[in-house]
Amino acid sequence: MNTIQSFFNYFASNTDQIGTLLLEHLQLTVFAVSLAVLLGVPLGILILRTPRLAKPVLGLTSVVQAVPSLALLGFLIPFIGIGSTPAIIMVVLYSLLPIVKNTYTGLSSIPGDTLESAKGIGLTDRQILSKIQLPLALPIIMAGIRISAVTAVGLMTISAFVGAGGLGYLVFAGIQTVDNNQILAGAIPAGLLALLIDFVVSRIEYKVAPNGIVLADGRMKKKTRRSKKVVKPAFVIATAFALLLGGSIYAFTREDDTIVVGSKNFTEQLILGNIVADLIEEETDLNVRRQLNLGGTQVAFSAIRTGEIDTYVEYTGTLSVDVLNQAVDNDPDAVYASVKPQIEDRFDVQTLDPIGFNNTYAIAVKQEDADRYALESISDLAAVSDELVFGPTIEFSNREDGYLGLKETYPLRFKDVKPVDGGLRYTALMNGESQAIDGFSTDGLLKRFELVVLEDDQQFFPPYYAVPLINGETLREHPELEGVLNLLSGRITDEVMQELNYLADVEKQRPEKVARDFLVREGLINE
Repeated sequence: MNTIQSFFNYFASNTDQIGTLLLEHLQLTVFAVSLAVLLGVPLGILILRTPRLAKPVLGLTSVVQAVPSLALLGFLIPFIGIGSTPAIIMVVLYSLLPIVKNTYTGLSSIPGDTLESAKGIGLTDRQILSKIQLPLALPIIMAGIRISAVTAVGLMTISAFVGAGGLGYLVFAGIQTVDNNQILAGAIPAGLLALLIDFVVSRIEYKVAPNGIVLADGRMKKKTRRSKKVVKPAFVIATAFALLLGGSIYAFTREDDTIVVGSKNFTEQLILGNIVADLIEEETDLNVRRQLNLGGTQVAFSAIRTGEIDTYVEYTGTLSVDVLNQAVDNDPDAVYASVKPQIEDRFDVQTLDPIGFNNTYAIAVKQEDADRYALESISDLAAVSDELVFGPTIEFSNREDGYLGLKETYPLRFKDVKPVDGGLRYTALMNGESQAIDGFSTDGLLKRFELVVLEDDQQFFPPYYAVPLINGETLREHPELEGVLNLLSGRITDEVMQELNYLADVEKQRPEKVARDFLVREGLINE
């Protein structure tokens, strides 16, 4: 009962955000499914008319269906960038198979004598298609469209990975912060939206189907006297879809003089992204759009390089090791001095003044495991690692400044390594499925779960001082932004950042509120 009450309390206090994300999700889904129908139905007709294309086309759509969605997004990002475009393309590609296959199957299953009779009375091929084949195949075609539409709602949650918005934002954020209420606030509306879209498509099917046709759900379209009452629902549905499509196209355009602020996909980044966005809004007359919760360094940095976003906060160690592929250096001043000119020369991205805190990696264990194995440092962990399971994030497990380099510095030989992403690694640790995880030194979840942070006694981890990045072209157009963002220089200590993360992760304050309260407290914006 307490869990249900907690969810309703969360839902009631965040209805504005949930409503906005629901509308974004609906627009993205309707737009993607509409494109899939416009492509899939003609493609099904084409392979019926040109049989030699049937196997290659159906085979290709089947192969696309088998590719993991995140892998497909990762492939699209370098060519298309981030935002709604790669998300829509991904959903369109996944939606094609049932539409193309059902169109082809429905049209090809019409009895030959029916088609011969149509030719016998003098109908042209186009007339046969429009008056005989499509009406008779409609139930099978609509079944494919309904499958695609419902599946698209779930697929579109992944769009948050590339900053397209939608209900996936809540799901991803909830996973990062181990907040079941936030996960449910994204998942439940998505489920209801899938049911709504399925209902709307079924009503469209019923309205456009000829009389006497057995529909996909087993109902027969009965003959009805045409009247205003019959026409009106179809008109309303068509108008609603047209408005959604128009709204979607408008929503995907970028206004002039708009600064797009990005962030990566964890709590600290969401707070910093909102701090930067609020500060620009306060100090300039520019429009600001938030493109937050992007999936990882490669997505965010690729976006700022291509101008998909204009600014976001990165870390010096990440720029040095992950972007520039330099050897690990423990001198923070040397790292910054090396990173700044290279990032500008190679990518036309400006590195501004450090914000103040060092969010370096940390290895954490539960207090009971620290006591049991006498763990105080990573060297102590290495000595007993063959008895333990390590549960890092997927990114940490594949980085040279993460597990790949860590196990070369320390003789770590874990019994097993089970990478899991985001806040799920904390869940796995607390459930005993792993005994050590990676974290960030300013992470509020370390405080929430009262974990022991092991000393990096070999000083492996490089410094990760937070620095604002800004696209070079953007800065040339709006040079005032350098002074605005440098207002944050030295403002946030390690302790302050951990407290801000704690407010969001543990006390469940929204990152935008945490950010604004901080700026007001610092006197950087008006209350």
